[in-house]
Amino acid sequence: MPEGHTIHRLALDHRSRFEGERVRVSSPQGKFTGGAALIDGQVMTGAEAHGKHLFLGFGPPPRTSDELQSRGYPHRWVHVHLGLFGKLGFGAAPAPPPTETVRLRLANPSAYADLRGPTTCALITDAEKHAIHDRLGPDPLRPGDDGTRAWQRISRSRTTIAALLLDQKVIAGVGNVYRAEVLFRHHIDPYRAGRDLTRAEWDALWADLVFLMAEGVRHNRIDTVRPEHLPEAMGRPPRVDDHGGEVYVYRRAHMGCHICGSEIRTAGLAARNLFWCPGCQPGTGGG
Repeated sequence: MPEGHTIHRLALDHRSRFEGERVRVSSPQGKFTGGAALIDGQVMTGAEAHGKHLFLGFGPPPRTSDELQSRGYPHRWVHVHLGLFGKLGFGAAPAPPPTETVRLRLANPSAYADLRGPTTCALITDAEKHAIHDRLGPDPLRPGDDGTRAWQRISRSRTTIAALLLDQKVIAGVGNVYRAEVLFRHHIDPYRAGRDLTRAEWDALWADLVFLMAEGVRHNRIDTVRPEHLPEAMGRPPRVDDHGGEVYVYRRAHMGCHICGSEIRTAGLAARNLFWCPGCQPGTGGG
């Protein structure tokens, strides 16, 4: 499942191609035909992400949000959650004939976007969109969000910090890679209870997530290794993985830690494979 930086990057990609323009909207697969018909030919007013949720706004082009409300224009959002199998791809016009797997196609005279296999593709109202935001935790990539609300839950919880980081109601957008890597970078045992973290430790984790995920948006990939631990600095081979990016522990089970040489461990936690170094992250989980 894509992590939050990917969804924020998709929001940027939609804004750069479609924002402020009238967009042709269709559902070649047929599963979104009704929703597509309601917004076909409308202006894309914006695109935003919250955690792993993407929102594409459609409506007449208001000069201000007050004007939009005062004239009673309907404002609708296409809510997309890619889930495990969803894919979103872009191309330059003219768009080729769509395949029957395309749930949603957006097109204008210069570009097109195709959505395939999402868990969610639904047309929702402002109120329904607000309800989704309300049930999600703060997102390290959303302007105005900070870690305070997440800390209020974490500091009272007996649940492991590794499980809390994946709980989208606590913090939105963090996935399995960022979970493993940020805990390693701060030498925190993934099995520590949330309430056993100090506020200083949490603030450092949050600040690092803000940095790492913003870098993920910028480079469109996850890199978590500090400069002094990169292959060229350490004289080691670069990582070879379909996911790309240099990491410390993610998907490196049974390999040696770049820092201490300990064997990286893995175990199931919160329905995902957890990775950690018992040498650099000592504690209950490290044995």
